[in-house]
Amino acid sequence: MKQKPQYWQLLIAYIGRIVDRIIAARVFIAINDRGSLIAAAEALDMSRAMVTRYLAQMESWAGARLLHRTTRKLGLTAPGQVTLLRCQQLIELADAVPLAADTQIEEPRGMLRIACSQSLALAVLAPAVTAYLRRYPGTSADLLIGNEAVDLVSERIDLAIRITNQLDPNVIARPLGQCASVVCASPAYLAVHGTPSRPQELPAHNCLTYSYFGKSLWEFTRQQLPLSVPVGGNLSANDSVVLLEAAVAGAGISLQPVHSAAPLMASGKLIAL
Repeated sequence: MKQKPQYWQLLIAYIGRIVDRIIAARVFIAINDRGSLIAAAEALDMSRAMVTRYLAQMESWAGARLLHRTTRKLGLTAPGQVTLLRCQQLIELADAVPLAADTQIEEPRGMLRIACSQSLALAVLAPAVTAYLRRYPGTSADLLIGNEAVDLVSERIDLAIRITNQLDPNVIARPLGQCASVVCASPAYLAVHGTPSRPQELPAHNCLTYSYFGKSLWEFTRQQLPLSVPVGGNLSANDSVVLLEAAVAGAGISLQPVHSAAPLMASGKLIAL
């Protein structure tokens, strides 16, 4: 069964067709300016065969003969005159793009829309964005905070920061680092219910689960081997910040990102297990 091409493959093919048309436009303009295929090839540092191929492509796209060929010179046909004008407009536009981009490189301007989870936004993104806006006063930021993956296109997101092991193959992603987690609870909870010493003891405790009710699997690494422990409790939420505050209040044991729990562990409000 033939597989459908991936999004990135279609994108690369589309860009390739655009580049081909830009090169063909440059070739056609050079032929008109220089008066011959040989002179155009020399000016563009191409082989005559390559120039001939691009001219043939241009005539195929136009659906008409573009040049009158005589032994002495080349002349434009009526469709050739129209095509030359369009080629000149295309090259003018293509040459203007880098100039517009160059003005943005030195001093970024405009709105930057960022999607991020609440816990990561509080611990990392807020101070980073503040520093960015201070450094580039011509910019502004719009933060979309939530724990669910959003459609980057429909929401017009420029940058999404996610904690995940399952990347969408249709997006361009770069790893920023690893998000370490810690199992923690308040001193008050541990004083009443005891302190578990092994992951296998967690099912006997009230564990605050993330994202859905019922059983949840907490993943550990023990002696370089993966260990999955099913846990459950009387409180579940789709926001880790809510579970963090509940753990501080003594509701149960929570699995939290280190960047969120570290300040509370340093102050003694939570204890790492």
